[in-house]
Amino acid sequence: MSFPKGFLWGGATAANQCEGAYNEGGRGLANVDVCPHGKDRFPVCLGKKKMLRPDAEHYYPAMEAIDMYHHYKEDIAMFGEMGFKTYRLSIAWSRIFPQGDEKEPNEEGLKFYENVFRECHKYGIEPLVTITHFDCPMHLIEEYGGWKNRKLIDFYKNLVTVLFTRYKGLVKYWLTFNEINMILHLPFMGAGLVFEKGENEMEAKYLAAHHELVASAEATKIAHEIDPENKVGCMLAAGMTYPYSCAPQDVWKALNKDRENYLFIDVQARGYYPAYARKLFERERIALDITRSDEQVLRENTVDFISFSYYSSRCASGDESIGTTAGNVFSTLKNPYLKASEWGWQIDPLGLRITLNSLYDRYQKPLFIVENGLGAVDTPDENGYVEDDYRIAYLREHIKTMKAAVEEDGVELWGYTSWGCIDLVSASTGEMGKRYGYIYVDKDDEGNGTLKRTPKKSFYWYKKVIETNGEDLA
Repeated sequence: MSFPKGFLWGGATAANQCEGAYNEGGRGLANVDVCPHGKDRFPVCLGKKKMLRPDAEHYYPAMEAIDMYHHYKEDIAMFGEMGFKTYRLSIAWSRIFPQGDEKEPNEEGLKFYENVFRECHKYGIEPLVTITHFDCPMHLIEEYGGWKNRKLIDFYKNLVTVLFTRYKGLVKYWLTFNEINMILHLPFMGAGLVFEKGENEMEAKYLAAHHELVASAEATKIAHEIDPENKVGCMLAAGMTYPYSCAPQDVWKALNKDRENYLFIDVQARGYYPAYARKLFERERIALDITRSDEQVLRENTVDFISFSYYSSRCASGDESIGTTAGNVFSTLKNPYLKASEWGWQIDPLGLRITLNSLYDRYQKPLFIVENGLGAVDTPDENGYVEDDYRIAYLREHIKTMKAAVEEDGVELWGYTSWGCIDLVSASTGEMGKRYGYIYVDKDDEGNGTLKRTPKKSFYWYKKVIETNGEDLA
């Protein structure tokens, strides 16, 4: 068997994309609640358009999402039927601390997640919990400016101390921040940043990232102190950048594009800022106010494993006239050797093997693929059933290369949780029509639908994959 016994097969979601119930159970308003569907979504997520409260002119898909808050038992039962060994989910910070800076947590929120974790264990499913999957309580943005403010480190430490204490024995796999490099690309969604006119945006992004990196190291320290069995990982929006040609300037451009994303994981996995990062800060006159205490906590509390999302590879060139295409928020050059999804994301299964090898060579720490999948338009029949052979084909080819990385290349891989195991709201576009799941949810982009759950063809295919530990991919 190429995958080790105990390999953690499963699926992944995020609270802000599936939970809903944004104003129930004592929950406070968060940045992700006010990211609207439609043309204003990107300006808001970029921190360019200030929207700290919902208005009557926009539709906010995260507010209800697929209402997993009220459907989690049904949904987890379906994950159990597929045979999930793990389920990656996230905590809504404002459900635990509605304002974010309180001393005492919201018991109703704590109880909700306790019930979710117990439901997972009922089916033999190990929770893999992302502490912050873009969620930032709105009060922390209005009062402190989001993660630009060092004070958020202490608020985060308070959050994680509560979580690690309350869920000791229920959760042992933790991720500190989802796709931490997304701060550079969607700063309001990633770190609650709203930019004022004339502000040094680049400095603000790296300052926020630094505070998250210190908070991540503090969380790793606290997790190991509370329960030595805890395993704490970081999370990268990954995908190798290929040079468009063998021209040296293209190779250099690709190397620097990868460094832009590796920078954060370099700190979390190695414990210090690499030389190229310090030179970047010096060149761009970025002042991060890195203290000796910061340096110590980063050095002494590196992560136990590296997790990442992979949807596609990227391509870079020194020639700016070459046409671009889309890809998980990152626009990239069109690779003439690859096909693309309906949203322009380039489909590159071998790129997953390349990414796995690159990360393992770089860090020599266990890896965990926590997002991978195909966003597509699904057309259900009158019963809600979807014949999604295109999704099966995408996943099959990616699992094949993942298998080769383990079996032939010796990569240490702990598990695989495909993204959006149940249809949910797209983070990048706010659409429901961009579907990833094994389970169809009856809801459209305007919020209409019954929320009825129906297994797709891929549901039964993935069940067989898990049953055979990845050996039967037919």
